Amino acid sequence: MTHAKSLARQAWLPALLLLASMPLATAQQIRGTPGATSTVMTPQGLQLPPPSPPFTGQILPNAIDSQPAWPPQIMPPANAPNVLLILTDDVGFAAPTTFGGVIPTPTLDAVAAAGLRYTTFHTTALCSPTRAALLTGRNHHEVGTGNIGELSTGFPGYNSIIPRETATIAAMLQQNGYATAWFGKNHNTPAWEASAAGPFTNWPTGMGFDYFYGFLGGDTSQWQPGNLFRNTTPIHPYVGNPGFNLITAMADDAITYIRTNTEIAPNRPWFIHYAPGGTHAPHHPPREWIERIEAMNLFNDGWEVLRERIFANQQRMGVIPANAQLTPWPDFLQRWSSLSDVEKRLFIRQANVYAAYLAYTDHEIGRVIAEVERQGQRDNTLIIYISGDNGSSAEGSLNGTPNEVMYFNGVGLTAEQQMRLYDAWGSDQTYAHMAVGWTWAFGTPYRWTKQVASHFGGTRNGMAVSWPRGIAERGATRHQFHHVIDVVPTILEAAGIPQPQSVNGITQRPISGTSMAYTFPAAGANAPSTRRTQYFEILGNQGIYHDGWFANTTPPAPPWDALAPRPTDVAGGLPWELYNLADDPTQMNNLAARFPERLRAMREIFTMEAARNQVFPLDMTTLTRMIAPRPGPAAGRRQFVYTGPSCCTQANAAPNILNRSYRITAEIEVPAGGANGMLVTQGGRFGGWGFYLRESRPVFTLNLLSLQRVKWEAPAALPPGRHTLLFDFALNPQGPVPFGHGGTGTLSVNGQQVAQQSIPRGVPFTYAWDETFDVGLDTGTPVDDRDYQVPFNFTGRLARITVDLGDSSVTPAAVQAFAEAMAARAAAASAPAAATPPTALPPPVPPTRTR
Repeated sequence: MTHAKSLARQAWLPALLLLASMPLATAQQIRGTPGATSTVMTPQGLQLPPPSPPFTGQILPNAIDSQPAWPPQIMPPANAPNVLLILTDDVGFAAPTTFGGVIPTPTLDAVAAAGLRYTTFHTTALCSPTRAALLTGRNHHEVGTGNIGELSTGFPGYNSIIPRETATIAAMLQQNGYATAWFGKNHNTPAWEASAAGPFTNWPTGMGFDYFYGFLGGDTSQWQPGNLFRNTTPIHPYVGNPGFNLITAMADDAITYIRTNTEIAPNRPWFIHYAPGGTHAPHHPPREWIERIEAMNLFNDGWEVLRERIFANQQRMGVIPANAQLTPWPDFLQRWSSLSDVEKRLFIRQANVYAAYLAYTDHEIGRVIAEVERQGQRDNTLIIYISGDNGSSAEGSLNGTPNEVMYFNGVGLTAEQQMRLYDAWGSDQTYAHMAVGWTWAFGTPYRWTKQVASHFGGTRNGMAVSWPRGIAERGATRHQFHHVIDVVPTILEAAGIPQPQSVNGITQRPISGTSMAYTFPAAGANAPSTRRTQYFEILGNQGIYHDGWFANTTPPAPPWDALAPRPTDVAGGLPWELYNLADDPTQMNNLAARFPERLRAMREIFTMEAARNQVFPLDMTTLTRMIAPRPGPAAGRRQFVYTGPSCCTQANAAPNILNRSYRITAEIEVPAGGANGMLVTQGGRFGGWGFYLRESRPVFTLNLLSLQRVKWEAPAALPPGRHTLLFDFALNPQGPVPFGHGGTGTLSVNGQQVAQQSIPRGVPFTYAWDETFDVGLDTGTPVDDRDYQVPFNFTGRLARITVDLGDSSVTPAAVQAFAEAMAARAAAASAPAAATPPTALPPPVPPTRTR
């Protein structure tokens, strides 16, 4: 070594030794030789992302004298499990065989048999709120999701925006080295951000998920999902694939994800949130599954007999306490014996299709778990399988519906009117939902349904957990009172990861949940629940649990009865009930009059919890919230201009032509030989509109919920060249009802009127929400199958599409006046309204729009 080189080394060594002696970030663990390519680091976890570790090699002026060292890869603690978090949709407590039901769910059965079955687990009573609470470990109002995004308002507990101070479990795990993915339903992106323009910070890929394959919104067609995305890119894999069903497709995608991650990075654990659309409407199982269930004759004796059979199963299996009573059948639901033969036949078909959908969904989940086993990952995979994000759904109304979009526009059909779709029930020709009688039965032994947070029929869901390496017992049952917010701390404890104090530089609010891991050992079987208090609130229905007691409001109206009056004084205008759950686990015997002081104390606890979690202001309305102004690219705009093909814009980012006059102008060029294709459209087979060329003839079709399709059609084909097409609709408001007015539509070609007609009524509240606003093509389903099939790309040149909007008839004052009149009318009504003929829209009524 030369003298100069030796002096240089002597000068550098003190600094290098000082650097090497500096401590790493607090409690960060290094596994392997520092600087080696295989070395990993487990961050201390309180600050995410963790600070960069110091360089552990040597740096001298010349590379030949220096020592390289790679920074360690971020990895969770050794032996941290994979996590498969499964959440099905709208499954009542008593639907699956695992919790006493009759619908075969062998995958859920197997998870319970391999681990633990939880019988006193709770959700929020509605989908988006449950999902936000599940992913953040905080109460749903605390994370801005007191309701679904379609009913969001500008109050902190209801704006549908998950705050940065409440990072998701995916963000926590991702920055601790997990691979993260979300498959299926995402109903937690603000509706106005659910478009190709973003922003994408509130999409799964902005909330800690490396990968997303699923749909945005409350539900979608499983046959032709118009709102399906891979990451942030819209995809339409059903086109040219007639056998496509999203339930199978997302299982395929998840299987590929698991295999790819295991093959490429076998030492990196993964977290998968798996959220199929089953069994939310539309009920869309393959025909072979319907035939398989029909052969079992599960529902032929009707819903009351079904409840009794389920209740006996639950007693035998021990999934309800020995002293549990079967709640009585409510007077406001039809008795099976009172139904006509046509009603019985239709309703049995509805139940068979629903059951087939649940069995099919469970089967495809089983394929995902089978891949985990095939990859040798099962022993160290924590599977949490939650059977439903709320109670069974009553949004099919008393008779069920072949088109859920009808229900959300206040339209109901009799059984006789629905029978024309009997054979098609469950196919892509229906957007089907079942009658409420089945809904009630699938909540056995409890009362009420989805949307009703005051009773366990709306909030109690079965859950099974297995983790062979971490849970020794097999097939045991746990009865501790827990809530969906308890899942996140359970996962963190299983993984050995603390709750972070800051994420991306933002200080985090404490997690509201408490870990359920104390129940994993056999010694925890009878341990007292660590969840001593839990509030509930959805759409003004309230409940509070505390130390074995439950107090709750009495629902003023069933969720399917939009005409029933509801109080505006929600905080003080509802009667309260009181139950001792140890003696009365199904809320049968109201003790409010016997223990007024205890009830008063329980209500005070609810008020404190509500204030702490942003529950106020309480609101039972749906109509005013549906039309509440919201942010986004469509807010305040009267003109929308499109200069080329585009697709997949969700309704909240698109022009809304409902309940107003509007004008759509299309400037196009027709090539030699003519042109076909879509110019602009929104919605599809179950409600929507489209402006298109068919054999070069301009056509505007208004699809009134599949009850009517009104057409304005030019008599002659367009010659080659440039043309300006215009559809002008003049609203004709009449009477006090601000919704669903008719009007006159005029179709013009190059300034000349070619078609004009009037319609007496229009769609009042919504077109098909799973379909999007498209220009130059049509995704999802056609507005009229007889005219075209998707994607129906326009074969000419589209220069410009302009949509101009007039004033809306739906003003806050008009809505308030109508709501007051509606309540008075409902209170005075002595009999249900006559059935609506299937060829016209009825006077609109406000729906309870919850998906």
